[in-house]
Amino acid sequence: MADADVIIVGAGLAGLVAAAELAEAGKKIVVVDQEPEQSLGGQAFWSFGGLFLVDSPEQRRMRIRDSHDLALEDWLGTAAFDREEDFWPRQWAEAYVGFAAGEKRSWLMERGLKFFPVVGWAERGGGNASGHGNSVPRFHITWGTGPGVLEPFVQRVREAQKRGLVQFKFRHRVNEIIRSGKTVTGVRGDVLESSSVERGRKSSREIVDDFELHAQAVIVASGGIGGNHELVRQNWPERLGAPPKRMITGVPDHVDGRMLAISESAGGRVINRDRMWHYVEGIKNWAPIWTEHAIRILPGPSSLWLDARGKRLPVPLYPGFDTLATLNHIMGTGFDYSWFILTKKIIQKEFALSGSEQNPDLTGKSWRQVLGRATSGIPGPVKAFMEKGEDFIVEAELPKLVARMNTLAGGEPLLEVAQIEREIRARDMQLDNPFSKDAQITALRGARAYLGDRLIRTARPHKMLDPATGPLIAVRLNVLTRKTLGGLETDLDSRVLDADGQPVPGLYAVGEVAGFGGGGVHGYAALEGTFLGGCIFSGRSAGRAAAGAVV
Repeated sequence: MADADVIIVGAGLAGLVAAAELAEAGKKIVVVDQEPEQSLGGQAFWSFGGLFLVDSPEQRRMRIRDSHDLALEDWLGTAAFDREEDFWPRQWAEAYVGFAAGEKRSWLMERGLKFFPVVGWAERGGGNASGHGNSVPRFHITWGTGPGVLEPFVQRVREAQKRGLVQFKFRHRVNEIIRSGKTVTGVRGDVLESSSVERGRKSSREIVDDFELHAQAVIVASGGIGGNHELVRQNWPERLGAPPKRMITGVPDHVDGRMLAISESAGGRVINRDRMWHYVEGIKNWAPIWTEHAIRILPGPSSLWLDARGKRLPVPLYPGFDTLATLNHIMGTGFDYSWFILTKKIIQKEFALSGSEQNPDLTGKSWRQVLGRATSGIPGPVKAFMEKGEDFIVEAELPKLVARMNTLAGGEPLLEVAQIEREIRARDMQLDNPFSKDAQITALRGARAYLGDRLIRTARPHKMLDPATGPLIAVRLNVLTRKTLGGLETDLDSRVLDADGQPVPGLYAVGEVAGFGGGGVHGYAALEGTFLGGCIFSGRSAGRAAAGAVV
């Protein structure tokens, strides 16, 4: 006897969107998740809430001219699809850009989402029109950040739970997808002991029972591999050099990638394993929740970026321009960290920290606090890291700053005061004229031509060695694990495909476990604001398709 029409493995954003769609169609759903109920919503809860939208009213109010064609050109130039298995990822990319330029915003607003009026400009690109990057700002911050994205879907699924359509089974860890012949008919696994740990903390894996559930379809919505450093290193792409010896972690421990191998055993095909998205601006959280808890700096374009030996990173590897190209360069230096050098004036205008917990004003939907952020100097969360974070150094004088940088790095001193001073003085001299041969200064002035950056994101150009702009600040930047760009290959209905390219009957995959659609909708690299949106779009597709398939 079936326990439900559909079983969803994973209670994150993608799984909740799929459940909401199924419930609206009157289907009965069981949602299983290995974490306790207090972690409902998964990784999305911790996110900054950025969503990729095209030609939105927010963009038009900021005098941004965007279009579907420009966005698709940017996406394809960034993805650089070049493999036979990129057929479905490319189909997903075209469909997703159409969604982002079409009904995405209105569909989300009908469900209660609202957006911060200033559009951010992430991943500004690699320096040419046809390659990587966003030609225009497209990063729309959800009012309420990650929790604000989750809220309408949690609400709908909870309402469906009251109507008897949705049943949650937390602390249920799936070990096997059950098949009858070639058709998926359910899941079985372990019941883990109850846990009262706070959201995001590592929970017990003590087994107290087993379980088996049956349904007409199973939707896998279990996330990626970012919390499993062993899997990250195992799948690390050769094109990015050797994997870092030291990584810090941008996702909770439960993001373990277990369901990829389990879905493969049920007949699904995993593609693009070596495509992944890790950040290079990671700092250790001074108040960690999960293991090696990392926070990503969202930098403006002014900080001077140096490698471990104090050499400036090459054009166009500036803060906020090309994440993976910067990662590739840093790994080629033989070290797994780098440095920002900046000033107090830069940090108070340009530094933001990714994550809902680091942005209480936006997360708490407080306009008063947002205005305070813009007018009261260094934001509180950033100031806390300056004072308590192990990766921050603040000094009025450059020699003392460099000495402490060497101490923090440990081992043989790699940084020389004279070399770093030459880099900074050469940069500072480029500010004496309204034109410059320094491409970062040119990019900085170009950023300030965009109203949004000029208002809240980019400091007025100034000389770093001018005492009036100090003190000086150095930040050690670490590699931070985050997103899996490859995954289970799926068609546009989110049906998992087998090695022959045929749907595995009854099996669907959504969100990060499916590479956010198709097994890798981003190709080699992302435009940002596209991960939550990929969860929403693929979850919606799977929910609707499964609702039409089950009887």
